[in-house]
Amino acid sequence: MTDYTLFATTPKAIENLLHNEIIALGGLNTRPTLAGVAFEGTLETAYKICLWSRTANRLLLQLAQFEVHSQDDLYHGIKQINWFEHLKPDGSFAVNFNAKHSKAITHTHFGALKVKDAIVDQMRSKFHKRPSIDTQTPDIRINVYLEGTQATLSLDLSGDSLHKRGYRDSRVPAPIKENLAAAILIRSGWPEIARQNGSLIDPMCGSGTFLTEAAMIAADYAPGLLRSYYGFLGWKKHDAACWQTLLNDARQRKTAGLENMPVIVGFDHNRQTVVSALQHVQNAELASFIHVEKRDIQQAKAATNWKPGLLICNPPYGERLGDTVQTADLYRQFGEVLKQHFCGWQAAMIISDPELGFRLGVRSKKPITFFNGALECKLLRFDIHEKAFFTPKAKSQDERLSQIQHDSQSQQAEMFANRLKKNLKKIGKWVRKNQINAYRVYDADLPEYAVAIDLYYADTLRVHVQEYEAPKSVSEQKANQRLAGILAEIQNVLQIPTEKVYLKIRRKQKSSQQYQKQAETGHFYPIEEAGCQFWVNFEDYLDTGLFLDHRPLRQMIQQQAQGKRFLNLFCYTATASVHAIKGGARESVSVDMSNTYLDWAKRNFELNQINGNHQLVRANCMEWLAQQAQDKQAEKFDLIFLDPPTFSNSKRMDNVFDIQADHVQLIKLAAQLLSGNGVLYFSTNFRRFKMDHDALTNLHLK
Repeated sequence: MTDYTLFATTPKAIENLLHNEIIALGGLNTRPTLAGVAFEGTLETAYKICLWSRTANRLLLQLAQFEVHSQDDLYHGIKQINWFEHLKPDGSFAVNFNAKHSKAITHTHFGALKVKDAIVDQMRSKFHKRPSIDTQTPDIRINVYLEGTQATLSLDLSGDSLHKRGYRDSRVPAPIKENLAAAILIRSGWPEIARQNGSLIDPMCGSGTFLTEAAMIAADYAPGLLRSYYGFLGWKKHDAACWQTLLNDARQRKTAGLENMPVIVGFDHNRQTVVSALQHVQNAELASFIHVEKRDIQQAKAATNWKPGLLICNPPYGERLGDTVQTADLYRQFGEVLKQHFCGWQAAMIISDPELGFRLGVRSKKPITFFNGALECKLLRFDIHEKAFFTPKAKSQDERLSQIQHDSQSQQAEMFANRLKKNLKKIGKWVRKNQINAYRVYDADLPEYAVAIDLYYADTLRVHVQEYEAPKSVSEQKANQRLAGILAEIQNVLQIPTEKVYLKIRRKQKSSQQYQKQAETGHFYPIEEAGCQFWVNFEDYLDTGLFLDHRPLRQMIQQQAQGKRFLNLFCYTATASVHAIKGGARESVSVDMSNTYLDWAKRNFELNQINGNHQLVRANCMEWLAQQAQDKQAEKFDLIFLDPPTFSNSKRMDNVFDIQADHVQLIKLAAQLLSGNGVLYFSTNFRRFKMDHDALTNLHLK
């Protein structure tokens, strides 16, 4: 049988566990790396890993490696593959593209588009048919990883992450992924304890992930047996007979394993999570082998006929601001439960703060590092016996006073969290109905928490937080504490990792200042709005490249633009121009003085495949308008969008622009370029702006 070059990915810090699994499943020439293992194996070996690995995320089958020094190199490298060997001409595929240290391709979405174009062009030229894009369950999923100039092209045989076993309800938030839970159980010695028929108890079982994974390990139950979709099922080289043989063997092993199961029990104080756990156990076809009930931690104890084994849990980390006292008290109570009811047992827990582990009053073995998402955690393991017990020291008076102040802040943070939840619920139906991918969910609703929070569904959910600068009467320390509370609650409410929350501080702009560039990451993400696509950037600039408050106006322009000539002044990234063009504008001119914004606008045009009579003009808008107004032969515009800054003192300008002082002249000049029935939309975000109606009475402004 043919040996393939393969690579299995896994969360950081459990590479060795995956390495051992791959060797046991038949992998050859294994080479552990950061967050993965490279190896060689037959197609049968690959299938076994998809079906049996408890710790892998994805399994990639390498098709080719090639050099990429330009966009064309990527395109031609992909076209070198005979895609008909892998995909039917009218089949479906998806592309995952990642780049690191590459000068040729810096934007992952653009790279994915190039890969897609190469495959579609090849198929269309040969068969006059083109495969379709399916991001959910494609026939094949293509993975391209570009590091420097070296591109590795692979098929993703897993199709979807292997941690998704098929028993979890995707609507229920998961505090820990299935493969991480399995890794923790393995490191805690559960496979050997289960072989000796020892019991397992999770006294804070939540939605039951530890319980289900423990039962699967004890029963020799293949973790992939419940999945209905893999990335190889629609692949033309799929060996259906081999796969069916492996499935039949796995089902037989499961049946045999379930005949001699140890006691597996879960408790939780929350009725809703108990219901979720019972549902997940039922989904995994393990309802007869796992017992779950509502029980507080103080009442957690083993029945007299349960053989001592492993007590395991994923307790609260105390990451939320204000939770420290309650969480520390929970750990103290948990420690008393261990001492009173579980002598002779082993225990294990995943924890982010060693201080909380100290509160148990039980000495642990050497901690093992894991990563729960981006959060570094420690696995604490205990042999529960009297020699390991001790009494944690009480806190000092200063510490208690500090905690009282901390609790006061936590109450305010909880008010903020409740408002954020209320806002999300209030606008959620509207967002889904109108397919809105970027919107503001909070705007300084509470005086103590003066931030604007915008949600962007780009490649995934990303949160853009803008903090309005605190007044001088508020100390820097207090402002920072409030901000910490905000960020913690945002991550908790939205269940989003730290790296996808972007913070900006919006200071009051003065006439001698300009907003400066924030960073140099060059990370851009595509986002869709009413049939248009735009690049947004969350790190490098104060604004993202898409003004959310202009969305209704942009869509109005799109609806009114058919057959019209459109002018966009102070165009920024030309998002309104894209809407106008998508709406059928026959010509457009977009004017701005910034090279950065015009380059951004050009990329937005390219993203939307815009060409033809649509100009991007670098110029001072006031000067450009004056020149156009003097040109009697210049063609008028049917639709004008005028969105000037509040002020500008760019080095490219001779004078400082001030919207209050200059708006009359600006509007009059723009109005001179309107056709007879033309419409001009004027916008400003200056809250104290006052329109000089007397000076503009003859313009018949709406």
